[in-house]
Amino acid sequence: MTDPSRAAPPARFTQGSTMGHVITMTVTGAIGLMAIFVVDFLSLFYVSRLGNTELTAGVGYATTVLFLAISFNIGSMIAGTAMVSRQIGAGNRDIARRMAASVMSIASLLALAVSVLLMLFQPQVLDMLGATGTPKLVASRFLSITLPANFLMASGMMLSGLLRAVGDARRAMQVTLFGGLVTAGMDPLLIFGFGLGTDGAAIATVISRLVFTAVGLHGIIKVHKLLQMPKIADILGDARGFFGIAVPAILTNVATPVGGFLYMRVLAPFGTEAIAANAILDRLVPLAFGALFALSGAIGPILGQNLGARLFTRLRQAMRDAFIFATGYSLVAWFLLFLARNQIPSVFSVEGATAYYVVFFCDIGALAWIFIGFVLVANAAFNNLGFPLYSTAFNWGRATLGTVPLTMLGASMYGYEGAMIGLIVGSFLFGVAAVIVVFRAIGGLEAQVDTAAKTA
Repeated sequence: MTDPSRAAPPARFTQGSTMGHVITMTVTGAIGLMAIFVVDFLSLFYVSRLGNTELTAGVGYATTVLFLAISFNIGSMIAGTAMVSRQIGAGNRDIARRMAASVMSIASLLALAVSVLLMLFQPQVLDMLGATGTPKLVASRFLSITLPANFLMASGMMLSGLLRAVGDARRAMQVTLFGGLVTAGMDPLLIFGFGLGTDGAAIATVISRLVFTAVGLHGIIKVHKLLQMPKIADILGDARGFFGIAVPAILTNVATPVGGFLYMRVLAPFGTEAIAANAILDRLVPLAFGALFALSGAIGPILGQNLGARLFTRLRQAMRDAFIFATGYSLVAWFLLFLARNQIPSVFSVEGATAYYVVFFCDIGALAWIFIGFVLVANAAFNNLGFPLYSTAFNWGRATLGTVPLTMLGASMYGYEGAMIGLIVGSFLFGVAAVIVVFRAIGGLEAQVDTAAKTA
């Protein structure tokens, strides 16, 4: 009788239309991401309905700390997906199963370590964020409930990445979608029905992470049989390759909030209206351009499988398709924002300068996301092609050199509008550079393989 764990079905992404794979993986990934974005929005909305802004602020502080923990989880997921997808593409199913067990173990242990550190230094971290009084107490209690479950979040995210690595877009989507749906139902029940307030929101978050892990385990173990019992020797052997990708990926993710902080410092002299407008845009951008984040997650397994199979023509085509998709989607999203530009401020009940700044983003500022999308896609490619430090360099470069000098120059010449135009210019420069470098990286890999084949 054939051992099902040794059956090696053909790697899905090494066959068929690369654009078809890009679209399928991106759309399913976007549905899952949108579930998270919408549920996060609703969770904070429900807390705000308690009628106490200090409670809302406390959850906001806690969410900022949790984002730091999730940045580590994202880095782990990127590393695990890259490693396993390459082995699947190369037809090494047994090695893929071993690596899946290793990366799951490492990601969970890393998440636990991060949680312990954040729990130990929680007061200092909240002080750094400026939390005081009731908001600080609420944030501390919220974190005390949710941080111990961070390893479940790491596990769920890794399982979703592994499902994408084998090409199962539907089940990868279900991991986050089902977790989001559970949170959407549990939030009002626990917050209002049981009168638990912000504790209810925290408990709902923990329950959603349990769902993430349960759904992911079913897909990986029962359906794909891609997970064996981890062994200490295997974990230690795979750790070097894992951290070689994960550490730069984590540094890459941390650059995003740093860039946002630096941009806010540039906007601060323009008063509370500019900061309020930026807060609205922080809510608007994930909903409008969420598919770009999904695309950056979708392209990784496609590249990993084709790299493992040494199909360099398909690698180039997949990258072209990804950049074409990013451009087309961003233009459509910008056009829709442009059409709705006068209605969006009223949704958030703002007017005056704040409304003007939001409209200006919808008119012109949203163009920056075409090029930010290029950087996101290129970063995913670098991580999966074996150049993770390129990803770190581009994201930190865009967050610093591509943000601070140009936005400060623009602000000094044309005020808030100039700052946003400076952001567009910086995004353009780094986006175009990322496209050029990623194709050169693929060419370099192909040359290495050709040289090795000739000397073999």
